[in-house]
Amino acid sequence: MSKIEKAKGWKHSKPGLWLSIGTSAFGAVSIAKDVRKAREENDTLKLVNALVGVAALITGTALLVRELKRLGDDDVLLG
Repeated sequence: MSKIEKAKGWKHSKPGLWLSIGTSAFGAVSIAKDVRKAREENDTLKLVNALVGVAALITGTALLVRELKRLGDDDVLLG
């Protein structure tokens, strides 16, 4: 197996999925700041943009959790 194939496999491993979920958590902090700033400025367009970001974050995290559940115990990288 080449290094590229191993790297692609990392994305669909338990550690890779947990890392992606953690990265999403950091994105949530940024989106929360955007929502707060938009409310302070009474900028509806920025608020809508931030809320769309929230929806994308929730959907992406839900997809990652579903993939994590599907992966189960047959993780190739964990042996």
